[in-house]
Amino acid sequence: MSIWEILAVFAAGVGAGTINTIVGSGTLITFPVLLATGLPPVTATVSNALGLIPGSISGAIGYRKELAGQRRRVLKLGVGAAIGGLCGATLLLALPSTAFETIVPVLVALALVLVILQPRISKAVQRRREHTGTTPRTDGGPLLFVGLTLASVYGGYFTAAQGIIYLSLMGMLVDDTMQRLNAVKNVLAAVVNTIAALFFLFVADFNWTAVVLIAVGSAIGGQIGAKVGRRLSPTVLRGLIVLVGTAAIVQLLLR
Repeated sequence: MSIWEILAVFAAGVGAGTINTIVGSGTLITFPVLLATGLPPVTATVSNALGLIPGSISGAIGYRKELAGQRRRVLKLGVGAAIGGLCGATLLLALPSTAFETIVPVLVALALVLVILQPRISKAVQRRREHTGTTPRTDGGPLLFVGLTLASVYGGYFTAAQGIIYLSLMGMLVDDTMQRLNAVKNVLAAVVNTIAALFFLFVADFNWTAVVLIAVGSAIGGQIGAKVGRRLSPTVLRGLIVLVGTAAIVQLLLR
C-alpha cells in the first residue's frame, strides 16, 4: 500500500469503529476503501472482519456501565451470535456473493421500518401485557434468539448493518432502554466478528497490513463512539439508526 492508502484505511477503521459502536454499518466505510486499494472482495471481507474485532471490543468496554445486570441476556444471545457467525462465515466461502447481496437491502429496509415503528409496537405490547397480566421477558424469548441467530448468519457473511438489525429485533422484543440494548449489540457484534475471523484464519487469505490498520483505527473509534453514543437520547439514537441505515441501503443498491 502507498502512504495515502495506508492513511485512508486507518481513517476508515476509525470511522467504522465509531459508527459501529453507535449504530452499526461501519463495514460500509471500510469495505469500499479496501476494494479501492486493490484487494479482492473476499480478502477485503475477511481482513475487515478480523480488523474490526478490537473496535467491537473497545465499544463494548465503553458501554460497560450499560451492560451491568445483563450477563444472562448476553450469554444466551451470545450463543446464537456465535452459531450464526460461524454459519455466515462458511457461506461466504461456499456461495457466490450475489446470493446474499440481493436480499441484504431488503433486510436492512425491514430493520429500519421496525426501528421507526418500535415505540408504537412497544406501547401496544405493553398495553397487551397489562391487559393479560403477563410480565415482560427480559431475554426476548425464543423469537429473539432465533431472529438474532439468523441476523448473525448475515453478520458472519458481510457484517454491514447487522447492528441495525440487532437493535430493531431487541427493541421490538425486549422491554429495556435503547442504550442498554445498544450495549448488548456491541457485545454480539464482537462475538460474530471473532467467530468469523477465527474460522477465516484457517481457510482464507488475509492482508495483514489492512488488518492491523483497521484494528488500531477501530479500537480508537470504539472509544469515540461509546462517548458519543451514550449521550444520545433514544429519539436521536433512533433517528441516527434510520439515517445510517438508509445510507447503507443506497450504497448497497449502487454497488
